[in-house]
Amino acid sequence: MLDILKYKRMSRQNKIQLCVFLLCVLTISLNLFGQKNIESGGITPRKNNRRPNIIFILTDDQRWDALGAMGNPIIRTPNLDKLATAGILFQNAYVTTSICAVSRASILTGQYQSRHKISDFKTDLNAEAFSTTYPILLKESGYKIGFIGKFGVGHHPPGQLFDFWRNIAPAYVIKGKNGRKIHNTDTVSNAIQEFLDHSDLDKPFCLSISFKAPHEEDGDPPIYIIQPKYKDYYKNVTIPEPVTAKPEYWNHFPDFFRTDSNFARARWKGLFGTPELYQKNVKNYYRLITGVDDVVGDMIKKLDQLGIAENTIIILMGDNGMFLGEHGMEGKWYGYEESIRVPLFIYDPLLPDKIKQIKPQQIALNIDIAPTILSLAGLPIPKNMQGVNLIDVVENKIPERKDFFYQHYFVGSPGIPKEEGVVTKNFKYMKYIEHNYEELFDIKHDPHETTNLANDTRYKKKLIRLKERYNELKKAIE
Repeated sequence: MLDILKYKRMSRQNKIQLCVFLLCVLTISLNLFGQKNIESGGITPRKNNRRPNIIFILTDDQRWDALGAMGNPIIRTPNLDKLATAGILFQNAYVTTSICAVSRASILTGQYQSRHKISDFKTDLNAEAFSTTYPILLKESGYKIGFIGKFGVGHHPPGQLFDFWRNIAPAYVIKGKNGRKIHNTDTVSNAIQEFLDHSDLDKPFCLSISFKAPHEEDGDPPIYIIQPKYKDYYKNVTIPEPVTAKPEYWNHFPDFFRTDSNFARARWKGLFGTPELYQKNVKNYYRLITGVDDVVGDMIKKLDQLGIAENTIIILMGDNGMFLGEHGMEGKWYGYEESIRVPLFIYDPLLPDKIKQIKPQQIALNIDIAPTILSLAGLPIPKNMQGVNLIDVVENKIPERKDFFYQHYFVGSPGIPKEEGVVTKNFKYMKYIEHNYEELFDIKHDPHETTNLANDTRYKKKLIRLKERYNELKKAIE
């Protein structure tokens, strides 16, 4: 095991050298294992007997219902909807920590924050940890790996380990090669086309695409910067206000939470604090997602032109959800559905017909992405991954997940009170651990989480059971 203290004292150059060394060792091990696995029939056969190309798309702050296929009647996402409805569209997909850096680390490693230890924006995954992420394991099994967009984990992303690397600046508008201003979404689109144009069609690839959209541009106040061509989209539409946008839902919070120092409340004032701001900024949020949809449409056309669409799996997920005025907030972080629930679909043209065009109700998590991608490529799931292969879930090959642990520790009170909890399909228990304040919601009958049942004597037994499960899960995920 790598001595973490010694690793932290190393220079950046020595860290890179160590990483390369570990990858060489891993290459030899995986090649030997992979050969035995293939010879023993361990690689999952596909109809065309070829290993699939895999494209994983990550959107930033896209909540579960910001997609036409998930029932949103206003947003325009025809390309994503087509993929989602033709594939596996998960109805209950969640993140285990609702903040960009931590969730992205969980996606890469298949682990809870408690195990991968990324709890902020500056900490890098160390060489040992990164050697067992899904891109590197795919590379060592013969895949070309590419990354485009916002990496979002640490200050020293490992671009040298990828065959194609475009870590795009976080600003929405940057200067392109010709000196002209270009929107981040368009920059991502150009890089996707470049990657596909220069791919060896005889070698499988895994391309990870990470959009900045629909995240706001940070500032005081933050703003949504859209592409000019979408400025008239949704112009004549009135976006309904959320059920919990009424002042009473913000006012019900305890004193430690209900302050102007709360990040979610401060951002709400600048983005949704008036009816006019609400209409403007929810529409801009939708416009950014429609921009992503168009990029995906162009990508699909390119896959068709290259003749590889039928052997390319496309997966989409949001890195966390987003409050759009619910409970008087803007942002994520807290354990409400708008914050932790995200869109997720798997589109694979060669999936068995029995699991195409389905909408599974099972709980799916961001920690399941890495195991699922590895399994689709025919690779074993490392023992240190805590997620599962979602294809096994929908085929009922493994027991259904009944609940999961939620954790968020970044910043702390008063900015973002730290929170832990347990989420089931019907109930949710959350605890603000700095203040020992508890919430209990019957999310089956109260999907907008309007009524905290923690002090309701009728739910005393349910609260006790969930607190016991909370303690079990907290120990189990370490």
